[in-house]
Amino acid sequence: MQVAIAFEQQQGRTRRDVSQQNLGYDIESSGRCIEVKGRAAVGAVVLTANEWITAGRLGADYWLYVVTAALSQPKLHLIQNPAAKLKPGEEVDVVRYVIPMTDWQTWAESVAFGANSSKNS
Repeated sequence: MQVAIAFEQQQGRTRRDVSQQNLGYDIESSGRCIEVKGRAAVGAVVLTANEWITAGRLGADYWLYVVTAALSQPKLHLIQNPAAKLKPGEEVDVVRYVIPMTDWQTWAESVAFGANSSKNS
């Protein structure tokens, strides 16, 4: 993502990292909503359902930045309005349910067993 941020800075655009906000893109930059995908070499990139839906909703304001050779000699590829230009294949993804420790501990019954258990005679 640093390559994309550096490019936006070089272009004189005001940029803000929003990657932790689950907005469907990583960077807001002077009217652009930018999703960044990095590749060690070349190949397909994967967008989440949220990213693809957001791309369709935002249209020309949504940009996909693909960074190839990200670990050696990064090259940046820009695609404006990818939902209108690209034809992705759909792939079924396994859904995982993550339950925070504070939540499961609230409802769990803790029991002693093995060497830590005490025997009632």
